[in-house]
Amino acid sequence: MKSTITFSGLLLLSVLCTGACQAQSKAPKAIHTQSQKELSDTDYRSNFHFTPKKHWMNDPNGMFYLNGTYHLFFQHYPEGNVWGPMHWGHATTKDFLHWKEHPIALAPDSLGYIFSGSAVVDVNNTSGLGTKDHPAVVAMFTYHDPIKEREGRDNFQTQGIAYSLDAGKTWSKYAHNPVLDNPGIKDFRDPKLQWDEQHQQWIMVLAVKDRVYFYTSPDLLDWKKTSEFGLGLGAHDGVWECPDFFPLEVEGTTQTKWVLLQSLNPGAYNGGSGTQYFVGDFDGEQFTPVKTMQNLPAKHLYWLDFGRDNYAGVSWSNVPKNDGRRIYIGWMSNWQYAQEVPTETWRSAMTIPRELTLQKHGDTYRLYTVPVHELAKQLVPVKKRETVVVSADQKIVTNKLVSLDQSMISFSIRDAKEQRYTFSLTSKVDTLYFGYDGVKNEFFLDRSHMARSDFHPDFAAHITKAPRISNSNTITFDILLDRTSIELFCDQGATVITDIFFPKFPLTQFNALQSTQEYTLQHVIINQLKL
Repeated sequence: MKSTITFSGLLLLSVLCTGACQAQSKAPKAIHTQSQKELSDTDYRSNFHFTPKKHWMNDPNGMFYLNGTYHLFFQHYPEGNVWGPMHWGHATTKDFLHWKEHPIALAPDSLGYIFSGSAVVDVNNTSGLGTKDHPAVVAMFTYHDPIKEREGRDNFQTQGIAYSLDAGKTWSKYAHNPVLDNPGIKDFRDPKLQWDEQHQQWIMVLAVKDRVYFYTSPDLLDWKKTSEFGLGLGAHDGVWECPDFFPLEVEGTTQTKWVLLQSLNPGAYNGGSGTQYFVGDFDGEQFTPVKTMQNLPAKHLYWLDFGRDNYAGVSWSNVPKNDGRRIYIGWMSNWQYAQEVPTETWRSAMTIPRELTLQKHGDTYRLYTVPVHELAKQLVPVKKRETVVVSADQKIVTNKLVSLDQSMISFSIRDAKEQRYTFSLTSKVDTLYFGYDGVKNEFFLDRSHMARSDFHPDFAAHITKAPRISNSNTITFDILLDRTSIELFCDQGATVITDIFFPKFPLTQFNALQSTQEYTLQHVIINQLKL
């Protein structure tokens, strides 16, 4: 049984440690580098989310921790700002806020493009590719052969291996690739590796059209298929992609369950790309979902993130046991419009890295996601109010005090009534609305009033909606803002919405709007993220 501290608890601790904002004059000044000129291209580059220096990026790949550093690889086309022949880009971080980009790690070869995959540190040298004292980092990825694809053959995707003997700096392709041939299936990709401690074996989960295949191996090189999962379960409006599979302790217990993350495109809760999840047990060969998920319909509420812009996310391997976290990151875009967003120098960002936890809700299980606790350490409260009574539209904070594009706003609502609670972020001409609808018991986010939302018809065609999962009397909001993204962590991560947006001018004000009845915000904290 683990002792845990919620992200909101870490925020409160941060406030207490900085004197509870008793003297706002001591708080850091807002960063006023933003002018009121129109924004474009590089003005949209994230302040603290990872973006490539230039050109195209999509799925996160090959993530591992080693020697104090978190490695992130990613699908990358280094010759243009739209999807092209895939490479693995490479970046590292020590704190999840400051990133260093490195030279391309893996490039296409005669077997094909380098599609998505994963990486592990082979600490026991099961592969024989390293030594006990200097274990290899082993990456497994999908080879996508464009020649076979053009010829109309079905076996154009196979699985290959590469390994690094210098902690991920340089890589060598395995001489006997591919290590897993294709049996004749068009969609046969995105291998995710996981060490199975109980059965002392490697597990691979592979996305195969409308399901996943499970494989096991003693050495990462020779693989045996053991089972299939997913046919007819959950959402199936699109191809299943980019799975992840890992054990997770149920909060407040000593029980462990296995979690399967499964991205699909299209077919997400709010359209386009998204990630559903399943919880169950694994016997070393087969995954069996819990009873509440054994007949899961296509329309369901088990989504890692209900927003439009969190896709293909997976977790880091080799995180130290004394840390114990399952840390996740996703691609912050959507295939509906990703290649047309209004940036030219580069395209796409990653979400803030998040900690995943599992909680039991009655007879089922729910994944909770909150920002990594490293973020809370960098939050400096610049304004705090115990209560704010909202009887008319009310300005809560402006950019004279905080740079909203580098901030977190937190507050709660106790005993919410059957009315609509709406908040807005505004600039000269832009308005981003979000909040909670007490009649429908759902959260919402509306980016259709941002000045730059017409670059694709799907971008702002619908309001993002997300069901309230928690049944607590108190609703909590933690709102993380960057230049072009909002991540809503509601009810301490029970419901999450991630959406990108493109304002014409920098956001300058956060407001609470009038509802049918007066309401009170509690524990309002405006935090500046110090980088």
